[in-house]
Amino acid sequence: MRGACALAGVTVLIVVGAGAPGAFPVASADADGGRPDLSRYYTQKIKWSACEGATGDVAEATGHAKDVRCGKVTVPLDYGQPTKGTADLAMIKMRSSASGKPRGSLLLNFGGPGGPGVSALAGSQKEFGYLSKGYDVVSFDPRGVGESAPVSCGDAADATEEPGAGEKGSDDPAALLAQLREVAAECAAKSGPVLRHIGTVNVSRDMDVMRQALGDKKLNYLGFSYGTRLGAVYAAQFPKKVGRMVLDGVDTLTEPVAEQSLATAEGRQTALDNFLAWCTGNAGCVFGTDARAARQGMVQLIRDMDEMPLQAADGGEFTGQDVVGVLSQALYSRQAWPALSQALGGLLADGDPRALIRMSGGLGNGPVGMSWRAEDVPADNMTAALMAVNCADDPDRPDAARIEKEVGTLRKEFEEASPVFGKSMLMPVLLCFGRPAGTDYIRADVRDVKTPKMLLVGTRGDPATPYRWTEETAERLGSQAVVLDNKGDGHTGYLGSTCVRDKVDGFLLYGEKPTAGTCAAE
Repeated sequence: MRGACALAGVTVLIVVGAGAPGAFPVASADADGGRPDLSRYYTQKIKWSACEGATGDVAEATGHAKDVRCGKVTVPLDYGQPTKGTADLAMIKMRSSASGKPRGSLLLNFGGPGGPGVSALAGSQKEFGYLSKGYDVVSFDPRGVGESAPVSCGDAADATEEPGAGEKGSDDPAALLAQLREVAAECAAKSGPVLRHIGTVNVSRDMDVMRQALGDKKLNYLGFSYGTRLGAVYAAQFPKKVGRMVLDGVDTLTEPVAEQSLATAEGRQTALDNFLAWCTGNAGCVFGTDARAARQGMVQLIRDMDEMPLQAADGGEFTGQDVVGVLSQALYSRQAWPALSQALGGLLADGDPRALIRMSGGLGNGPVGMSWRAEDVPADNMTAALMAVNCADDPDRPDAARIEKEVGTLRKEFEEASPVFGKSMLMPVLLCFGRPAGTDYIRADVRDVKTPKMLLVGTRGDPATPYRWTEETAERLGSQAVVLDNKGDGHTGYLGSTCVRDKVDGFLLYGEKPTAGTCAAE
């Protein structure tokens, strides 16, 4: 429904958004010339207790409530001025099943930006349980996300969809710019002081506070999708604190927001084409047996539903862009394709979107679903946080004149890249307008890290993070980055490939030296 599903196409991995920067790659000096005193943050201990609320319910439902504990760490909003405000970050720990003492903690980030780690780990203990043979497996809600001072854009969230043809503002760049200014103002008003200090550089520093609070000398880390950007930044900021690090579904460190979004639109279109080829090759596919006709039919379906949305009894609407949102998520995992085929069958044959709506509730923007959230977390938090982080990480800011001049060309370029996903991927490109330029630290300084060997996993059929980003990031990080080439489909490799899983587990749990290699498609 609009408001519930309409933004799903925007709230997906690593791609584009808007917000405010304010990240500091290194702590600035105090007025007397000394370093800021961070001792109160680096000497804290985490008080673990039973998880409550939505996270506790998820843990109970999965039968692992006794194995998980929740806690929090306190971090400064501004590492340059650590006495000027703080944020409490929610954390979760799946306790080690090792008979002896675990080798420490393994910190997970499931992606985003905007993906909550607490609910994600609570609901995916089976998938990551093997890692608990050696570690306490830990995750967290980054600042601005989930239960960690969540950001929001309030009613402006509904304005983050680009106007369709013929709608108000569709052919008026000035109206579009006014809309973007309104969104920026509403985000700032609804989010509070954390918005000025959101972004990967600060979250990386938060992770080092967590490492110390967990009692680990080195950070052992598994990051998916956007989480690979976070891991790379940590490696650059704290190279001597890096333990065993795996980056799966590798993000770009250099491409501007527009190029990231365009690459993702292209990747999703390729994944959709692969899905339709698979569907039409199986009996009972609602699109028939002709893959080319199926591609045309999908485009027409979305256009028709944008023009004439399905009406619900409560007055809500289910539009073509809602369908795009579900596709964007379902295509991340080949395992979801049979369910997606059946859900589309219900929509096309009976005009019934309920199966698609149920899918949107069970899918997330990472390797596992992330649909659970506490009642006090704003409904648009994942979208607002994605926008905020991506803008905070990007130093490019086109001015009004450039947007007015280029918006028509951009529309055409995105539609050519993907007639299905182009529209939903364009608007986030524009949403940094009206916000301060982000940090240039990631693009300029995250390179040639002096860490132990780390493992980078790239999947050839990844719809969100193209394989070339794995190669480019590995080259940028230097000789310590080792690439595992996964020739399968889906977003990230750990949960979709036995080969990838074996190599990652071997490195993280048993210290097997990461070596360049290949995993065949399964």
